Amino acid sequence: MSEILPGVHLVDGVDPSPDFTTHVILLKNKGTGFTLIDTGLPGKDGAILAYLAKLKAKPTDVKKVLLTHLHKDHTGNLRRILAATQAKAHAHWLEAGFIARNPPYDGPGTPPAESVEVDVQLKDGDTVDAGEGLVAYHTPGHTPGHTAYFEPSRRLLFSGDLFFGVPELALTLPDYTHHTGSAQISARRMLGLNPEALLTYHGGPFLTKAGKELRALVEKF
Repeated sequence: MSEILPGVHLVDGVDPSPDFTTHVILLKNKGTGFTLIDTGLPGKDGAILAYLAKLKAKPTDVKKVLLTHLHKDHTGNLRRILAATQAKAHAHWLEAGFIARNPPYDGPGTPPAESVEVDVQLKDGDTVDAGEGLVAYHTPGHTPGHTAYFEPSRRLLFSGDLFFGVPELALTLPDYTHHTGSAQISARRMLGLNPEALLTYHGGPFLTKAGKELRALVEKF
């Protein structure tokens, strides 16, 4: 089991290879239950449910699934996880359309493997009753509706693919990004939050003094 911060778990067994980390996060809620942030590549739902079992938690203890964006390595188990947990899926309203494949996504990166209807469509600045309280920030660039989630009380930033943490903090490669200039603007905005911890989906995470790492990156733009 990998509890990297109190109540913040990296789910074991979801990485496609030792060289390519996919940080599916299970977040303990302040009240009851858990929130899942992203769902991994298709076929990894068993690993997520097994991790819950290690925590002596039931699938239905997962109350929400928060999606950072549409790409298949983030939405690959969404349908199965929603069926197993009866949780509600949350995503930015732009991404919700692409996750439902209405219309199909034609940008860089791999689109969802199957269409799924998102239950709760978010907009910039919405609060989410998850963890110790999250704020959804629209962070376009990697995809049009990419969303990061910030926990102000502990200054934790769950950044999805806005950033790439291998071998050091960077923006996700342009070949996989819808619009790099927008990603730079989003990164500058996230710097204003001065996060203590930056939980990237690929590589990292950066658990202390992440604001310093982020400032060094932004100054390179």
